Amino acid sequence: MCRHLACLGPSEPLGRILVEPPHSLYRQSWAPRRQRHGTVNADGFGVGWYADGDPVPARYRRAGPIWADQSFADLARVVRSGAVLAAVRDATLAGADAEAAAAPFAAGTWLFSHNGAVAGWPGSLAPLVAGLPATDVLSLEARNDSALVWALVLARLRGGDEEGQALADTVLEVAAAAPASRLNLLLTNGETICATAWGDTLWYLSEPGRRTVVASEPYDDDPHWQEVPDRTLLAASRTDVLLTPLKDPSDALAPSPTPGSAHAGAPPEPKEPST
Repeated sequence: MCRHLACLGPSEPLGRILVEPPHSLYRQSWAPRRQRHGTVNADGFGVGWYADGDPVPARYRRAGPIWADQSFADLARVVRSGAVLAAVRDATLAGADAEAAAAPFAAGTWLFSHNGAVAGWPGSLAPLVAGLPATDVLSLEARNDSALVWALVLARLRGGDEEGQALADTVLEVAAAAPASRLNLLLTNGETICATAWGDTLWYLSEPGRRTVVASEPYDDDPHWQEVPDRTLLAASRTDVLLTPLKDPSDALAPSPTPGSAHAGAPPEPKEPST
């Protein structure tokens, strides 16, 4: 169900991050090592990057597999950036939206990707559409779950939520409406990265003051890669990475702990015999 990556670091050719590493995102399109759902990511790809002095990112997206696009090989060799978000896609459902369905999605200074799938799509999220501005619904880039999840995130961002809060609240809202969804979201504004681990793998590599990479899986065997626990929000800059647990909405349905017990379902503490 897709692989994605975001990087903040020194300005360098896109290929140095996306193509050259031994287990790069490029290679993950046909040989991912830690993908839990699906085996080949050949239903499209996209790269978004920021040029020096321009806060609005550029994008290059295609409907076919990344390895078949010779134009991308040339582009990745010469285009340089210090902030990148890229994804290779394994479509949940076949569709006719071609490259419009490939991440990253974009608005203003933001780039966004979704690794996962919404359970029960599209009916499960129909109730959430009523809360979106009509123009956002009518201008969806694609007719897939990722595009609608992006619309939900974007509505919160435009409403003034900071990036991490927008991702966290969207994940919890979608998970409540569509339990068993996989919602690994990735968002950058070119200066920070926010991501969620919710149902699939997420890792990060931090070289403080130099480079921060957040990815579905490591692109090499550097021992400094750290796995993000499931049900977690990640917020990162070039210098810091902060992890915050997310509470699954289904936890609210669990029985409350009984007084005197360590956790719900635990046997009562033994009492001293009465005299």
